[in-house]
Amino acid sequence: MPFVDIENRAVAYRDIGPKSAPAVLLAHPLGMTQAVWDEVIGTLVGDFRLITWDLPGHGASAAAAGPLSADDLATEAVALLDARGVARAHFVGTSIGGVVGQALLVASPDRIERVALTNTGAVIGQPDLWHQRAARVRNEGLIAMAPELVDRWFGPAFKTGNPAAVSGWQTQLGRCDDESYARLCELLAEADFTGRLTGVDRRVHLLTGAEDGATPPAVLEALAGELPNGEQSILDGIGHVPAVETPGPFADWLCDRLGERGTTPPVDYAQGLAIRKSVLGAEHVERASNNATTLDAPFQDMITRLAWGELWGNTDLTQAERSMITLAVLAALGRDGELELHLKTAKLIGLSEAQLRQALMHVAIYAGVPAANHAFKLAKQHGWGQPLD
Repeated sequence: MPFVDIENRAVAYRDIGPKSAPAVLLAHPLGMTQAVWDEVIGTLVGDFRLITWDLPGHGASAAAAGPLSADDLATEAVALLDARGVARAHFVGTSIGGVVGQALLVASPDRIERVALTNTGAVIGQPDLWHQRAARVRNEGLIAMAPELVDRWFGPAFKTGNPAAVSGWQTQLGRCDDESYARLCELLAEADFTGRLTGVDRRVHLLTGAEDGATPPAVLEALAGELPNGEQSILDGIGHVPAVETPGPFADWLCDRLGERGTTPPVDYAQGLAIRKSVLGAEHVERASNNATTLDAPFQDMITRLAWGELWGNTDLTQAERSMITLAVLAALGRDGELELHLKTAKLIGLSEAQLRQALMHVAIYAGVPAANHAFKLAKQHGWGQPLD
């Protein structure tokens, strides 16, 4: 698991999905970990870049170093975005994660785009009850308190049908750092966004479960009333953690609210042309462009934008990795003309002899020895390999 240092404290995080896709920052509930998003990630990962992290003293993150505020957690969220090179992201938060989202809306609205908050409120619970819980955690420990706390997380149907999951989350809660959990309880005792959200200039999508005993629908309704443009939805039969209780419908709800999946800006012709020249060489590309006619000029435009701009320009793979894939596919299909071109250019982008050899050996295993043998022959004709001593 990767970690980032924020204010001299190790923070565990995950950064999953295409780096070119819209980024989504997800904040988990109190007493849980970033694993709460696992089943949601499975649905969204192909279309969004998903960044999750463990709150102080939760999961693999280091314990809190002192008292905490909602602004502290928002600052941590922004620092994580900075560390991952993300200027703006959608935000999803459940429970205390929703409190983090409200703090971001107030303090750093320029860093977040669309916002979805679930099972949260402008005020959650009563201050004296949070202080009492913090005191109990310090005295009794989370292991002893886990059964009664987790009982409030899930709706009756989930608890009846998923006893192993309930038991597993009790175990996970018991592993949290007691002092960090207590400090987060004290944070919730002080957190109050009443009257502070009137300047929010975007729609905030709100969701809760009809069976949520921790933040009942009335709490979310009050939050909706604080927002100039809050949209509220309620899931029947669901408790406090929709990401665990109903991950499929919850993921669909998120997609509808966060916008079209995978909506990355299109690459224009000039960008594609620059990448095409960097890989194939300016001379070859200019020759192909000069030889274009009314028949194939639109085709040249298309492959420049799509093959070179969209595909080769995507940073999820290095150019050397894309070269290996391309060489293997062309060799397997017997596309000699294109194969010879890419054998020439592979050296320009830094492909090593060992990488080429491995690509063609994969061709031998998965596409046939004759295809690989022919590709090795062409490679040697284009200067690959040295004579044996």
